[in-house]
Amino acid sequence: MSTPKLPVPMLSIEETTKRIKKLGFDTDLVPLGELSVFRILLHNEPVADGIAKLLLTLLFTGNSLDARLRELIIMRLGWVCGSVYEWTAHWQLARDMEISEEDLLAVKDWKNATSLSEADRAVLQATDDCLEKGFIQEATWQECFKHLKTEAERVELVIAIANWSMFAQLLQSLSVPLEEGSEPWPPNGQAPG
Repeated sequence: MSTPKLPVPMLSIEETTKRIKKLGFDTDLVPLGELSVFRILLHNEPVADGIAKLLLTLLFTGNSLDARLRELIIMRLGWVCGSVYEWTAHWQLARDMEISEEDLLAVKDWKNATSLSEADRAVLQATDDCLEKGFIQEATWQECFKHLKTEAERVELVIAIANWSMFAQLLQSLSVPLEEGSEPWPPNGQAPG
């Protein structure tokens, strides 16, 4: 079986690293040049620049929204959207943050899960609202207000859902492959049915 042709070919790691450095990113801090997604996105440097800045802000400097909640949102989006890249990349990131496998797997069917907190449930409902209705519903906001006390957290919640929804779409539309050596759909290789 032949490898499917990518809609946009990947740049070499060397070329990607050169371009990402030219944009002013510290590749020692975060090796963006090694990530398959940026090996494709850097065919359009201004777009890649904007996406990288937003991504790095949400992951490292935004810090209003609790990182655990952010990762649960990302895992839910990865699962519902069937984004193997998103699920696989953030599985490892979330596990490195010591989020339990049980809680990560719970996002698949979070309404029936017993391990999740009320804050987890509120942001997962917000995520599902955006997926199903296009925006967070009033009743869901009332639950979120109990756990997200600041306006900054609430803004970051909306932007996190929107950002990783966009990532799920771009990863799948551009057929972004996993980095070499990554095993898809951890922990058991089972993808959404």
